[in-house]
Amino acid sequence: MSQLFSLKGRVALVTGASRGLGFAMAKALAENGATVIVNARDIHALSAAAERIGAEALPFDVTDAAISKASLEGMVERHGRLDILINNAGIQHRRPLVDWEDEDFDRVIAVNLSSCFRMIRDAVRLMLPNKFGRIINTGSVAGILGRPTIHAYVAAKAGLHGLTRSTAAEMGRHGITINAIAPGYFATELNTALMNDEAFTKWVEARTPAGRWARAEELGGAAVFLASDAAAYVNGHVLAVDGGLSVSL
Repeated sequence: MSQLFSLKGRVALVTGASRGLGFAMAKALAENGATVIVNARDIHALSAAAERIGAEALPFDVTDAAISKASLEGMVERHGRLDILINNAGIQHRRPLVDWEDEDFDRVIAVNLSSCFRMIRDAVRLMLPNKFGRIINTGSVAGILGRPTIHAYVAAKAGLHGLTRSTAAEMGRHGITINAIAPGYFATELNTALMNDEAFTKWVEARTPAGRWARAEELGGAAVFLASDAAAYVNGHVLAVDGGLSVSL
């Protein structure tokens, strides 16, 4: 059974992997045998993260279509293949609805959804010759349940869940599975302000059946599963890793 979860010989790219959930998933893939390439915009933070897990650093901005495509193609030239893509790069913006500006909404959608579409499309083009691929999109419990003030984020993650299903429906017969992970409340840098809010932390603990914030490393197992042969027949699924939040009132 352990061989089903082995990623030995697989080449993986994880975007937004210099810290937080992306780093945790990249680390888990590396620990299970994959050759891991990590991506982010900040070369210094990315290089430090890559060194910690024995990965290769590949800095680029996922919203730059031409550079993203060229980076993927260059990676395949170096490593011979692309087996696993985790679309994790993302940003957040919090404002009351009446204070939102169009450019803020567009910026969040560009990073959290539009870039994922292009990365999926360009990765699939590289995976098709091998008739094998595992694509994992980082969605969110916010794509399942609404939340005030983060309107573009909710829209992007709900859209990413839909994109996961539509692309999975098309690519499954080609040996390429496309799934999403929907994290709940994880204790990461992105949520520092929320974690420092005592009232909000009490709400998270009361609202989540597990009774606590999740640790970043607790997402690694889900990523390894969906990337491995153990999940060969899992396709178009949104896997909530949220301590039970999305299934309870």
